[in-house]
Amino acid sequence: MNIKGYLQQIQKLVPRFWLEQMQYIQSNLIVHWILFRGSKPLSLNQKSAMVFSPHQDDETFGCGGMIAQKREQGVSVVVVFLTDGQGGGNSDVESKNKIVQIRKQESIKALTILGVEASKIYFLDKQDGSLLNLKTEARLYTISQIAELLNKYKPEEVYVPHKKDCHRDHEASYELVKAAISESARELELIQYPIWLFWRAPLFIMLKLQDIAAAYSLSITSVQHKKNQAIAAYTSQLNGLPRGFVKRFFGAYEIFFKADS
Repeated sequence: MNIKGYLQQIQKLVPRFWLEQMQYIQSNLIVHWILFRGSKPLSLNQKSAMVFSPHQDDETFGCGGMIAQKREQGVSVVVVFLTDGQGGGNSDVESKNKIVQIRKQESIKALTILGVEASKIYFLDKQDGSLLNLKTEARLYTISQIAELLNKYKPEEVYVPHKKDCHRDHEASYELVKAAISESARELELIQYPIWLFWRAPLFIMLKLQDIAAAYSLSITSVQHKKNQAIAAYTSQLNGLPRGFVKRFFGAYEIFFKADS
């Protein structure tokens, strides 16, 4: 049995409440270690940025403070949503379309709070949950769309979910963006932001010490109120997420990992 299969078995055997408690404790321990012993401070810079978000809310959870700080300084930030955020389950088409529209409206509201203009927000509308299994033609087209945006705005920094973020769409987003950067032949800084990494990846099994040893922490104290308001804009999502998971993103720091582009 592979590691992901093993984790699925654990999820079936352990009651949800206790599983979330275990995940909450692990996440807090990892974040505490990174912030106070295992990270380098990251200073705000004036580099233009493009943030790739698999779903509407990832950008705010992972990068909301960075976005708000850059926008307060007048630095360009473009946000690209890869999927339509319709979620899974057996909902009918009408219900899923409604969810898509709600999440788009919430993302625009959240990003307006963070200072991003509507003209700098893009929706690629890939089916939620499909990024890992895109067929060749669809995958190449998606990479081409991303490369086109990179060439249009020429960002100096690109933010994308961590390559081991324990979510199919998140990990696929990393690979798609990496491929698009290669296609665009641009030299830029690729920065990873964790969403589910600390919550779902068991320490020493999927998440190794070397994975978190090169972490950077960005203080967002000056814009923390904006990020908290932006998170609150995602009302359709918050009730369905574990409280302990959401709580981490209300903190005074954001954690990033640099990657070779």
